[in-house]
Order: sequence, then C-alpha cells, then structure tokens
Amino acid sequence: MWMRKKILLFCDPGIDDSLAIMYAMLDPALDLVGIVTGYGNITREQATANAAYLVQLAGRGDIPIIPGASSPVQQEDVIFYPEIHGKEGIGPIRPPADMEYHIYPFDTIRTIIERYKNELIIVSTGRSTTLANVFILFPDQMEFVQSFYVMGGAFFVPGNVTALAEANFFGDPTSSNYVLTFAQNLTITPLNVTRHAVITPGLVDEIAQSKKNVYSFMIAPIFKYYYRFYKEKTPGIKGAPIHDLLTVMLVKNPDLVDYINYDANVAEGIETKGLSYIDVRPSRPKGQTRIAIDLHYEKFIMRFKEVMVPEY
Repeated sequence: MWMRKKILLFCDPGIDDSLAIMYAMLDPALDLVGIVTGYGNITREQATANAAYLVQLAGRGDIPIIPGASSPVQQEDVIFYPEIHGKEGIGPIRPPADMEYHIYPFDTIRTIIERYKNELIIVSTGRSTTLANVFILFPDQMEFVQSFYVMGGAFFVPGNVTALAEANFFGDPTSSNYVLTFAQNLTITPLNVTRHAVITPGLVDEIAQSKKNVYSFMIAPIFKYYYRFYKEKTPGIKGAPIHDLLTVMLVKNPDLVDYINYDANVAEGIETKGLSYIDVRPSRPKGQTRIAIDLHYEKFIMRFKEVMVPEY
C-alpha cells in the first residue's frame, strides 16, 4: 500500500521556506502534519503568520502551526534579511491584516511525534534552536522519529553569511551542533547542493500560468523580489537558488543528489562561527550522516515541475 510521507517542518518563512511549504502542500506523496515556526529570515511572529497564510490558501487550516524559538541560545542580536526576503518575509506578499488563525502550544510537537510513531520525518530548513530544544525536552519521543533532514552548512565551499559559514548554522552553531550529534538517520543538505538548486524566470512563468496551482498568483512577484537580490550579489546568475525547497524534495526524491557519509560538526568560535566541517583523515571513521554533495539539476527541475505545474 502506498503511504504518504509524514513531515513535521521546522522553518522560518522566508521566501525559500515558503516555496518549500508550497511544494510540501502540493505534492500528493507528502503529508505535512505540522509546521514549527521560528526566528531566522524574519521574526518568529511574522514566520508564524506567513506559515498560517500559506496553509490557509491551500484550504489546510487544520495543519497545526506551532511557534518555536524567537532567538538563539547565545542570546545575541538576531539579524534579519529584508533585502533578501522582504520585511514581511514573502517578498511583496503580505498575509491579510485581518487573517485569523490558531496557534498550537509547543507540547503539540510531542503529541505529533507520538501519533506518527516511527513514520514521522522531521525536516529543518531554518535555525536549529527550536529543534535542539525538542531534543532536550522530549528525548524519549525523539527516538521514534524515522529520519531527519537539515538544511545547513557549507563543506569546502564558501558560506553565504561569512566566507566560512552558511546562515542556518551561523545563526545558532551551538544548537546546530546539538542536532547533528543527536539526530539519527540524518541527511544534511548544505550549500554544496542548494546553491545549484536554481529556479529560472522561465520556469516561474510556467508556474504562474498554472490553473491548478493555488499559489500561482504569488509565485512571480515573490521570485522577482528574491531574484533581484541574487542578480546584484552574483552578476550573470540565471535564476535564484531555493535552498530549503531542495531539502523538502529529498524526502521523496533522494536520488536528486549524490552523498558522502561523515559525521559533521559546526565551529562555535568567534572567528570560525558557523563553519561546518568533517574529518576526512584516512585514519578516522567516516560516520553515518549523509551529506548531499552534488545536485542532479535536470532531474531536480523535472521533479519540481511535476508538482508545481500539474499540467506538465
């Protein structure tokens, strides 16, 4: 019997997180059973409103929206990125000011894990703070999680916040280290692959014209806002990388990337903060964590279109 993959998504929408939510809502093979929102691209409060808006557009207001962390464990000033994601997080799109939605208590995470015991897949596309706290608060329940997918890191490639660090691991390296230590059956999607998960203007036009995609009206303005930043940052780039989307897609499509298997760590020192690294010395054991290292781009685009352009 065909079983939909049950996903509990930790995120901070954010344009790329928002596209990941849209994909998860539209793919019939995925069952989004909850969304945990936190600080990162925007504030926790705005991330919560954005997630609620996206599920309501798809007629799925029944999906629990659970607010998580509002700051990292280091209690440093949080830096947001309105130049990338917009002040409200979805470019020029804003949830209705009079939108009503229900938020669920943090303990709902525990009940979701218990309800979908040994079936649940946790996907984290934002800062690791909330997920680390779930490990601390519900250690027995976390043993029941089938697998973990984490977007973060940059292994032997440049970072996107500093020369060394990717944004999610840089935002709370202590929590990221905690998650990498305790998450079993873990897959990491670092910048090595996500920086190549580029969506082009032509593909966006196809999605925008789709009559079967409930999000088609917002795709073009969101992408235009996001792409503007990347064109300024990387002249000549043919589109915009949707980092978090690829992480969700791998749950159903593990063959979109090639992997290496190493235990990963995140540096917490001031000069190297957020640096992700592995020990590649021949004398050291490789470890069990799967790290995505190469993207099969054409296959990625084809699978994305199958869901986002149902007529395709």
